[in-house]
Amino acid sequence: MKPAIEPAAQDEHRIDAFINALWLEEGLSQNTQSAYRSDLRQAAMDVQKLGVSLLDISPAHLPRLFAERITAGQSARSIARQRSALKRFFGWLQRQNLRTDNPTSTLAAPRLPRTLPHSLSETEVERLLAAPVITEPLGLRDRAMLELLYASGLRVSELIGLQFGQINLVQGVLRITGKGNKDRLVPVGDEAVDWLGRYLHTARPALLGRRESRSVFVTERGEGMTRQAFWYRIKLHALKAGLARLPSPHTLRHAFATHLLNHGADLRVLQMLLGHSDLSTTQIYTHVATTRLKALHAAHHPRG
Repeated sequence: MKPAIEPAAQDEHRIDAFINALWLEEGLSQNTQSAYRSDLRQAAMDVQKLGVSLLDISPAHLPRLFAERITAGQSARSIARQRSALKRFFGWLQRQNLRTDNPTSTLAAPRLPRTLPHSLSETEVERLLAAPVITEPLGLRDRAMLELLYASGLRVSELIGLQFGQINLVQGVLRITGKGNKDRLVPVGDEAVDWLGRYLHTARPALLGRRESRSVFVTERGEGMTRQAFWYRIKLHALKAGLARLPSPHTLRHAFATHLLNHGADLRVLQMLLGHSDLSTTQIYTHVATTRLKALHAAHHPRG
């Protein structure tokens, strides 16, 4: 007779099966998979303290579970993500005929504060772009990456993951596979195309030497760039440029979106360029643009 599988091990097995199913169905990024797995494992450990497994949790357990997290000082955004992970997990259990109900269906979502993303002014972007020393291979690489990021609004993961099959310098477009494994074509201006071409012809061969790499952007070791390495380089150039706040790679994506709106871009077009599946995600940038317009009105209108 085989020994019974412990509830904790069963929960772990089901969590892994759920994450694999999500990856197959939706092509979730590695970061999203890791976040969901971490949230579900934490929930499994928490409900074990209540004497039940994750499979057998009831709606009555959930208020206590989330109350403890609020007491522990977790943010509303973090709790909302955990609620989403649980809701999708129990929905999957229903489809697998392992549960007949979804205990999270009556769980109220926490109210999230609407936070405006930090951006840079056009002058600040120009100072940041001019900061790398382009006579050096690393500086030329950084200039090409910054120019491309600002010209395209790519996510940092999309930028550092670029490979040659995704680039068409003649037409000035990138073929990007974003969240949910969805493809989009992103136009790139002449300025960014010029800097990318200069990097590919001189700096990249100098960094690689005799080594080979599929990645467009490489390090001195001939390896693909990481987001941590790129973040470090951006901070280095921001300090040199004398920026008051140190930007992250995502800050240039925000600047791309905000500056396009300020110059009259359509919100639907911006949604396509950013790769947002929902227009509501893009609409936050209208608040950024509106805030700037109000400031301009107050500064320059005689009755402002």
